[in-house]
Amino acid sequence: MTGSAELRLARAWLRRGPLACALWPLSLLFGLLAALRRTLYRFRLLPVERLPVPVVVVGNIFVGGTGKTPLTIWLVEELRRAGFRPGVISRGYGTAQSRPLAVEAGAPAAAVGDEPALIAMRARCPVVVGRDRVAAARLLLALHPDVDLVLSDDGLQHYRLGRDVEIVLCDDRGNGNGWLLPAGPLREPGRRQRDFTVVNGSAIPAGIPADAWQMQLAGEVAHALNDGAKQLPLAALAGRKLVASAGIGNPGRFFAMLRDAGLAFTELPLPDHYDFSVNPFARVDAEIILVTEKDAVKCMHIDTIRNDPRVWVVPVAACIDRMLAQRIVEKCRGRPTA
Repeated sequence: MTGSAELRLARAWLRRGPLACALWPLSLLFGLLAALRRTLYRFRLLPVERLPVPVVVVGNIFVGGTGKTPLTIWLVEELRRAGFRPGVISRGYGTAQSRPLAVEAGAPAAAVGDEPALIAMRARCPVVVGRDRVAAARLLLALHPDVDLVLSDDGLQHYRLGRDVEIVLCDDRGNGNGWLLPAGPLREPGRRQRDFTVVNGSAIPAGIPADAWQMQLAGEVAHALNDGAKQLPLAALAGRKLVASAGIGNPGRFFAMLRDAGLAFTELPLPDHYDFSVNPFARVDAEIILVTEKDAVKCMHIDTIRNDPRVWVVPVAACIDRMLAQRIVEKCRGRPTA
């Protein structure tokens, strides 16, 4: 699917317009098949595999990125503070590996996926990627016997992996037009059961449970891609000729955060998981190009971009009420023995 087609479909998913209505009959079939699959797992007609340690799944029903990686990093830090030794499993989007693979420190994103590479770098915890979440989790536990809690970054719809806590994450788009794929953006109905809902934004959108926890992504500094010790507060960049680029699920979130910091810039959105096989900055006229950490883990392995002194990275951290972590800890400590 081309970028323009993706953009058109993404816009259609936010309202019940002509294109969404034309696709609605297909969404009924999608919903029927999804419901059948959920039912088979619920009644154990398809096997659910339980691990000997608690499993916490962070996912979304809205297709695309909603901010799972920053939330996962925050959870690793909070669970570690509570006394757990967490490890992370992830899909490893874009990788060619068919078997589970441990993510080594500094591993190239092309081999393990951009999000797992970022989690391993920022959270400093064991990470394993794999399409089969159960196999990935078992490899994680085999390689790291001290891990006593598994966090699944994504995998909400991988029902074969038994879980103790489900966290559904959304952003300011809420449930979009409320329809299932392909007429809408939802993989599952908006009323889907879960333990916790987290909203990546300043307000709880319509159709999202009122007891949702709010998450804000905050960034205060930028550092040069080719020299992490070279840092500046974002405020110090005001008045410079800036371009902001983001290859994430919702680039608008990154741009909004920079505007909130008082910066004016030209926007350069890129497709989610952009691989930088073509340098998008080669013809950019700017003093400084601000990029996300998710893009930086790929750019640092590309000489022409890594050595471009204009490219600076803006790290972000999730800000959430720590009571959410306490509630998750209580559920994990109260789990039945596997």
